[in-house]
Amino acid sequence: MGGLATALAPIAFVNETVLRFGRAVGIVAIALMVIAILIQVFFRYVLGNALPWPDEAARFCMLWMTGLMAPTAFRRGGFVAIDMVPMMLPRVLGQLLTLFLLIVSLAVLLVAVNIGWSEVTGFGGKFATAALYIPTSFGFDEWYRVPRSWMMASLLVGVILLIAVNIELILRAIVTLMGGGDLLPEIADAPVGAE
Repeated sequence: MGGLATALAPIAFVNETVLRFGRAVGIVAIALMVIAILIQVFFRYVLGNALPWPDEAARFCMLWMTGLMAPTAFRRGGFVAIDMVPMMLPRVLGQLLTLFLLIVSLAVLLVAVNIGWSEVTGFGGKFATAALYIPTSFGFDEWYRVPRSWMMASLLVGVILLIAVNIELILRAIVTLMGGGDLLPEIADAPVGAE
C-alpha cells in the first residue's frame, strides 16, 4: 500500500501542475469569450450591424475553457453527483461502489478519446471555421482561416486530461480502500475566484 501511495505522489504532482496551467488558460478563454460577446452585443444592438466573428470566437473560447477546466472540477469533486447511495452504504461497500464508478468512467473516457481524435482528424476537422481568421503577418495584410480541428481539439485535450485525473482518482480509491487514506497527498481546493 505504501508503494502505491508513493507511486501516486508524482501522478498527483503532474496532474496539479498541468491543471494549474489549464486553469490559467481557461481563465483567459473566459475573459476573451466575455469580450467577444460584449463586442457582438454592442455592434448588434447599439450600432445595428452584427459582426460575423464574435459568436464563433466565443464558442471557440468556451470549448477550450471547458476542456481545460473540467478536469479540475472532476479532480476536486466539483461535478454534480448523487453521493447519497455510497454514503448510506457501509464504508467499504461505499468505497467499492466509488471505485467501480471510476472504472466505468475510465471506460467511457477511453471511448471518448477515439471520438475526440476522429473529430480532429476526420471529415469535419478538414474544414475551416466560417468567420475566424488570425493574422499571419505583423502588417495584418495576410490572414489565415482557423481550422475547425483547432476548435475540436479541445474535446480531445479535455478527455485526455480527464483520463489522467481519473487514473489518479482510481489509485486514490484503491489506497483508501486498503486503509491508507492518510498517506495520500491532499487535493488542493482553491477558494472561489482564487488560484
